[in-house]
Amino acid sequence: MAWHDEDSWLTAAFAPKLSTVAVALAVTVLLPILLHLYIYRRATPTTLPTFLLLGPSGSGKTALLTLAERAQAATTRTSTSPLAVEALLPDGLTPASSSYRSAGDPAFERARRFQLIDTPGHGKLRHYAISKLANPTNVRGIIFVVDAASVADETGLNEAAEYLHDVLLALQKRYTGAKTSKGPTEIPVLIAANKSDLFTALPPHLIKLSLEKAISNVRKSRATGLKESGAVLTADQGDLEEEREWLGEGGEGPFEFWQMEEVGMSVDVRGGNVVGTDGADVKTWFKWIADQL
Repeated sequence: MAWHDEDSWLTAAFAPKLSTVAVALAVTVLLPILLHLYIYRRATPTTLPTFLLLGPSGSGKTALLTLAERAQAATTRTSTSPLAVEALLPDGLTPASSSYRSAGDPAFERARRFQLIDTPGHGKLRHYAISKLANPTNVRGIIFVVDAASVADETGLNEAAEYLHDVLLALQKRYTGAKTSKGPTEIPVLIAANKSDLFTALPPHLIKLSLEKAISNVRKSRATGLKESGAVLTADQGDLEEEREWLGEGGEGPFEFWQMEEVGMSVDVRGGNVVGTDGADVKTWFKWIADQL
């Protein structure tokens, strides 16, 4: 049967019949819908962008977590295991990826959602945070919470500086150990100076200077300890090279946060408070989160 015969399928497809019209209408309506669903499922992320909450015990990480989840602060206890919640950017803040979208766009609402993971700050439980940094899947940023009043004291400052040193060094090793010249995706760090409303709290710029100086001392003391331990005589050459990876510019001179930009990392210090006599003041922190979304 030739294509031009009266009974051929091609002739029937163009014939003015009710069945032909019905099939054409079904294809016209269903094809765009199926195509849209296919593209939507491929484009929509299956996991939420994640932010890790790190910092010493008592700095206010869990209180910030509950504030992000419930839009109000709550009484908290010292964490002993990681806790993850789904949060939403407060009204008035626009994710950087959706700055061109209208507020009624469903994609805009999806872009406001993120996951916040609180990690224990006790020295014996910080392996939870370090393990997350070893393989930071879908992590958009690190929020390192410090007590702005506690770092005014030498003990509190040293504890925060030692922990922050280890966090930054882990992120630096992730960058220097990359197997491609492009390097891994940047993971910015926010130092959230909590309890800034207290009279004894240091302002953000002094916290920045104090932490940089304290981290310089941590770096120097660990380098001295490595030399005195006789590691050069006993360690394998590969292990020795790993131990000799100093934070920042090779361990020479004072440490400053801008040095982290050389390894694909930005560090920002912003003040705020989760609990206060006039309520929470965390807008600058959530603005930073919005810039990473």
